[in-house]
Amino acid sequence: MISIEQHFNLNRYLLLAVGLWPYQQSKLVRLQFLFFFGILMTAAVAQVSPLFTAKCTSDFIIKILSSTSSFLTFLIKYIAFNANIKFVKDLLAQIEHTYNQLKDENEHAIIEKYGYIAKWYTAVLGTFGIFGTSLFIITQYWTSILDIILPINESRSFHVQIITEYFIDQQKYFFLITLHVTTAYCIGMATLIATGTILVAFIQHFCGMFRLASYRIERMMKIIILENNNPKSKYLIRDEITCAVDIHRQAMKLGELMSSKFEVMLCCLIVMGVISLSLNLLRISQIASSDKNNVKEMVWPFVLSTASILYMFTANYIGQDIIDLNNYLFVTIYNVPWYIIPLNMQKIILFLLQRGTKEYVISVGGLFVGSLECFATLVKASVSYFTVIHSTR
Repeated sequence: MISIEQHFNLNRYLLLAVGLWPYQQSKLVRLQFLFFFGILMTAAVAQVSPLFTAKCTSDFIIKILSSTSSFLTFLIKYIAFNANIKFVKDLLAQIEHTYNQLKDENEHAIIEKYGYIAKWYTAVLGTFGIFGTSLFIITQYWTSILDIILPINESRSFHVQIITEYFIDQQKYFFLITLHVTTAYCIGMATLIATGTILVAFIQHFCGMFRLASYRIERMMKIIILENNNPKSKYLIRDEITCAVDIHRQAMKLGELMSSKFEVMLCCLIVMGVISLSLNLLRISQIASSDKNNVKEMVWPFVLSTASILYMFTANYIGQDIIDLNNYLFVTIYNVPWYIIPLNMQKIILFLLQRGTKEYVISVGGLFVGSLECFATLVKASVSYFTVIHSTR
């Protein structure tokens, strides 16, 4: 018996931190969700407000939108994941049910391998998230840190990395404003990591199911070769191929179901990712070409640009894994000596080979396919938009 928390324990802690773990949705947790949602929403509104209250230039608009796009991404993920929290719970239950039907130690080893990979992704992306959050906090409170480390007789001017409008005295309430923005960023980054890594973990477990199907085909080949003269072999072959087809079908079904449930969210994230990367590259270019050339100003857009590229790469790299493992399954089927197995089994083999002519992919809206090619396309599009905007200024 395999507990689902055994494979998703890190994801569980991250989702609990932001109130999105589906198995413990008490009234207190719902209150936590509303509180975090309120912080994210008010932070996003405060960042958009300067567009309506200040004199807008092209540089000013780019500076506002380059940071606002990241907070809108946080908000989209938080709302969309909460809206699909029941589906996440059902998906975890289906994965657990599948794993409780494993047959031998080798199959358990395959699942352990992909479970470990999922944990590795969670740990690495979580580390990047902590690093990016730390950089943001340091730059926000840089003036106060310098006053402690290198005190001087005159006071240093406060500087906020993100332009906001709270309709109050910005200098007087600097620490409260900074605390609100910093809290919103920490919640948003935690949400981004928690929801992103659980989706990565799901896809890794789908990859494990594809690998299980290949293993069962390979095991069937050994039965064909070693026990061809055994009268019971045809029943063993039938069981192996039936199990392989069943778990392959389940993996495809769960993958398609997940992409359909999160389709709107993923489409929004792709659009926001391209916009964020384009605008932050433009912001870096502005700072680098300015007379001041303030390195501190460059930290925030650099962090956001790196986060956008990392997030897009990880999502598409995982999608490429699905494609490669599905192709590996059908390469394994091609190697089956189908001509020496019973006729009814030959028909199933031919059916699987025919199914292999159509590539299985995780797609979003029929427009974006999770693959390294798609990652290159998105980065190219972002750079193209950055180039066009930069050349027209």
